[in-house]
Amino acid sequence: MEVNSSLSSNVSGGMHAVPAGYLVLDIFSYLVFALTFVLGILGNGLVIWVAGFRMTHTVTTLSYLNLALADFSFTATLPFRVVSKAMGGHWPFGWFLCKFIHTIVDINLFGSVFLISLIALDRCTCVLCPVWAQNHRTLSLAKRVIIVPWIFALLLTLPIIIRLTTMADERGTGKIVCGFDFSPWTKDPVERRKVAFTMLMVRGIIRFIIGFSIPMSIVAVCYGLIATKMYRQGLIKSSRPLRVLSFVVAAFFLCWFPYQVVALIVTVRLREWLLGMGQDLRIAVNVTSALAFFNSCLNPMLYVFMGRDFRERLIQSLPTSLERALSEDSPLSTNTAADSASPPAEAEL
Repeated sequence: MEVNSSLSSNVSGGMHAVPAGYLVLDIFSYLVFALTFVLGILGNGLVIWVAGFRMTHTVTTLSYLNLALADFSFTATLPFRVVSKAMGGHWPFGWFLCKFIHTIVDINLFGSVFLISLIALDRCTCVLCPVWAQNHRTLSLAKRVIIVPWIFALLLTLPIIIRLTTMADERGTGKIVCGFDFSPWTKDPVERRKVAFTMLMVRGIIRFIIGFSIPMSIVAVCYGLIATKMYRQGLIKSSRPLRVLSFVVAAFFLCWFPYQVVALIVTVRLREWLLGMGQDLRIAVNVTSALAFFNSCLNPMLYVFMGRDFRERLIQSLPTSLERALSEDSPLSTNTAADSASPPAEAEL
């Protein structure tokens, strides 16, 4: 879900004099990247350990485990991006890592938003159809369904897998860039630029619609249905998993929305971007991408703060706080006597 990450490295090789304010923002983005890497590795690593090895596996823990794996994998690639960015777009890591790193990045960023949508659909099913969820919402079914977001993410990453490679900077700077190579379609430089413009324009639009707008719309619809049902029954504040998901979605939207808007503007002004112009756009991409990537280290902190008795229990046991936040409960468990008659496993759900 990056805004043509390889493209930006393909055309940002030159060093230009920039205002002091832009330089400050650029330094700020480096600091955010570094903070995201440290907190993301430690926080998501802790969530993987707790949800994967300490807790009983449930539908909810499986979902958040996959989300943590996506964020962990993404943050692990940040040092490569920071080094390339610091070198003015030069890619010193070779062809394989060019393709591999960007493939991992795209798969996990797409996977994150699709997983959040899936978790929202799961919560919506529990609230609107509690009987069906009690009878059919099993861990084995969840393990099969959880593969779907990853398959979609892999499909949307195919352009990177197929066409991303290392090449010499076309402007003769002597740098090796990691970018899209459309030469198999045409050898003519003018035609290659036209093909690149068309392909990247289509890719940008698809990424904005499928990789952000549709998943967030699904989440919004699910929240509307959940809020309506729970408000009518006076249970709007009773579900811990719903509160956790609410903060996860809010953090994701606030971090990614500015970046997605800038990415859409870049797509609209792609010719200017391809020609290496638009310094304001490049600064906007740097700052909003730093904010977007910071989201990858936020979820573990949200899990801990959403756990019960956080202030009292954090010092005693951080893993325990995570377990409380990631455990499941029934949004409607206090609703009726019929709910109290459900099987013991439902109390945990």
